[in-house]
Amino acid sequence: MDFKEYPDRDLLALSLADSLASELGAALRHEDRVTFCVPGGTTPGPVFDALTAVKLDWDRVDVVLNDERWVPESSPRSNTALLRQRLLQGHAAAAGLLPLYADLPEPDMAMDALSEAIRPHLPINVLLLGMGTDAHTASLFPGADRLADALAPDAPILLPMRAEGAGEPRITITARYLKGAMSTHVVIMGDEKRRVLEEALGMKPEDAPIAAILPGAVVHWAP
Repeated sequence: MDFKEYPDRDLLALSLADSLASELGAALRHEDRVTFCVPGGTTPGPVFDALTAVKLDWDRVDVVLNDERWVPESSPRSNTALLRQRLLQGHAAAAGLLPLYADLPEPDMAMDALSEAIRPHLPINVLLLGMGTDAHTASLFPGADRLADALAPDAPILLPMRAEGAGEPRITITARYLKGAMSTHVVIMGDEKRRVLEEALGMKPEDAPIAAILPGAVVHWAP
């Protein structure tokens, strides 16, 4: 793991956006299409804002979320809606979006179709992850009903996930395919998350799921 510390969040956002854009650009020089996997939530918003101003061949970039809440885009809880508002704007509006939601009552009912749509876009070229104060990443929550399956070396691309702290059911890319990314970045803010990250380094992924992803990752932190 490589740990990068920044004096403030604005500098982190600009520097991380520059790193992500450079890696996407390098991948685009060698591949017809590249896959950019990103988190939901508000933490990456300033990074996304900076990326929208970057001139890339965005029409050859396919964006997919790390995970999604099983809610329609009309819900304020939708990561997909947030992604459209913050990343798929400006130059980046030309990027493709690989869905992690279908209009069905339960995520289990859509797993095969959504997985097969993502399969041609693997491995992930550039991966950006966040982390919660419980050491979850994507929707790999400690104590989740399918966590062991999602951490398994033979895990499928996607799994439905239910956990006490997750609220509604989720769908997540599994650790196998997150770990298979060509480059991995983790963005965290504040002293509490830094402490959680440091503790996770000595823990098993079953207890601190972020630990499954940290080897080989670059962690970006600001107070």
